[in-house]
Amino acid sequence: MSALAAAIAAVVALAAYLAPPTPPQQPQPQAQPDTVAPTPAPESSSPGPVKTRHARRTPKPSPESSTPDPPSPTREAPVSSSPLSAVRPGGCDEAAAALTAYRRNAGTVRSSQTAAAQQTYSDLMGAAFHAEGVVGAKITLLAREFQELNFRLTGMTGGDPNQVIADINTDAAELNRLCESP
Repeated sequence: MSALAAAIAAVVALAAYLAPPTPPQQPQPQAQPDTVAPTPAPESSSPGPVKTRHARRTPKPSPESSTPDPPSPTREAPVSSSPLSAVRPGGCDEAAAALTAYRRNAGTVRSSQTAAAQQTYSDLMGAAFHAEGVVGAKITLLAREFQELNFRLTGMTGGDPNQVIADINTDAAELNRLCESP
């Protein structure tokens, strides 16, 4: 698990290093009404005197004649009569695909169940990167349960794999409920 996280961190760091830097936005100086701003002269191929154009001076309004601008009307967003389509939380689609692939690929042979459990663990860890909050926590828990199932199927740890499968089924049902509620 930490090797996968280290690999992803290395890829993110490499992408950040290779991305072109964005120059910081510099505020544009605003011309004051009493100042004269020179405009650049057009370039000429023949040598000669350079002419500079000057901006016109704007008369400074007297304090008595200034009136406040009327407030500009605000536009309200149009209200749609149709409800917005529900957006599933991040990671839900990837987790559902991983669980479906496990059910399809596990079979009845222990070696295929082991391979399917390991693949599902990897897929769920990837889905957890796109998830947040309780959905992300539930996907991470499912990933750990598939890792435990893999360990039990390969004999790395003792225990009944069916115990872990029962936990997986309970948590998968809970994840489906979390992913369906907006």
